Amino acid sequence: MEYLFVLVVGLGAGTLGGVIGTGSSIVLMPVLVLLFGPRQAVPIMAIAAIMGNAGRVIAWWRHIDWRACFAYCATAVPGAVLGASLLLAIPPGVAELALGVFFLSLIPLRRWLAQREFRLSQLHLALLGGPLGVLTGLVVSTGPLTVPLFTFYGLERGGLLGTEAAASIGMYGSKVAAFQALGALPASVVFDGLIVGSSLMAGSFLGRAIVLALTPGAYRTLVDGLMLCSGLTLLWAAVK
Repeated sequence: MEYLFVLVVGLGAGTLGGVIGTGSSIVLMPVLVLLFGPRQAVPIMAIAAIMGNAGRVIAWWRHIDWRACFAYCATAVPGAVLGASLLLAIPPGVAELALGVFFLSLIPLRRWLAQREFRLSQLHLALLGGPLGVLTGLVVSTGPLTVPLFTFYGLERGGLLGTEAAASIGMYGSKVAAFQALGALPASVVFDGLIVGSSLMAGSFLGRAIVLALTPGAYRTLVDGLMLCSGLTLLWAAVK
């Protein structure tokens, strides 16, 4: 029954991630912590996230901007490794507070820049990838960071979802490699991660059908809603 419950929640979380590019970890992590404990939940989520993002890569393969993905990952992946190492050195709540303010400020900023047709270049992605990668290493989910970035680059809908997912695989891949090096990936954790990941992957394809039914304007509003929810959630976590 536990696995059935996880699969149902994972399908919903994967569908959410398949529509807006993130949110799967936020929905699924509390369930994984409850069922498997916090020590095992993190590596299980990392493995599952790779599969969920792989589903979005497959679903939107023809729309992926690989140059943008590689430009970002060139600095973001090593930045994420650095961020993970800094996680234990900073006071609790500092990262959440800074990121919460950051996400909320992105909503008016994105609309203001869109009116002026501002776009990031591949050089900008490479320059911003490092610091955003460090921030990614400090939090569970990478989506609230990378979705706005690739939005400013000019990607929408399938291109945004596929490119962000491909970049996230590099992030989560480095985390899984770190867990492996630390001996935190026993066979049972890998098995649970694959089970959870299968539901996220299925949800990615359900999300694709929903995205195709949305207008570009509705999708942009949905992204703004994502940043609002992410910002408020992180501020709540910081002052909790």
